[in-house]
Amino acid sequence: MATADLAPSDLPDPEPPAPPEAALPEPPALPSIADGVERHLDPRVKQLYRIVGGIVALAISGSQLYALVVIFLVADNLPGWLFALFVLFWISMTLALGWSAYRWPEIEHRHTSYKVDGRGIEIRKGVWWRRVIHVPRSRVQHTDVSQGPIERGLGLGTLVIYTAGTEHAKVDLAGLEHATALRIRDYLLPDDEDAR
Repeated sequence: MATADLAPSDLPDPEPPAPPEAALPEPPALPSIADGVERHLDPRVKQLYRIVGGIVALAISGSQLYALVVIFLVADNLPGWLFALFVLFWISMTLALGWSAYRWPEIEHRHTSYKVDGRGIEIRKGVWWRRVIHVPRSRVQHTDVSQGPIERGLGLGTLVIYTAGTEHAKVDLAGLEHATALRIRDYLLPDDEDAR
């Protein structure tokens, strides 16, 4: 039976029309990233720094242990007290590296913050020597957000800001949530009306 032979009542009902675009609810707008509030880095950065610090501590301690074993095997007439001193040095260095790999990220996290406002971004960092870096939006040439494999696994990113000028021509801010880093990057980029 051909469709031309069907009566209008025999045809299937047409699909209802899609609601107009205006009828769909819009997702809630995110608050502006440029609110002038001083913020600390994402707390997951402590875990990132502990992992990286643990890898570095393991590499340094392992290489020192290897050197200690080589010294023990090569030096036939090494006095026992000197070998014991080398072992004590290795143990103390391994403990110090382990402590700094675990404890330092907490201390550094407390002393690192950033603030984004209408003028640009201000980054505060440093435990012993404090640095305050202010990057005005007018000086931003371009920005990047990068992620290493550990950062990607933790959902973090590093905001990299390239500026016009020689001092602080490249400013990094590691330890941001990846979505936050993207929002700051997009905010810091100059608008078309700002480009001259």
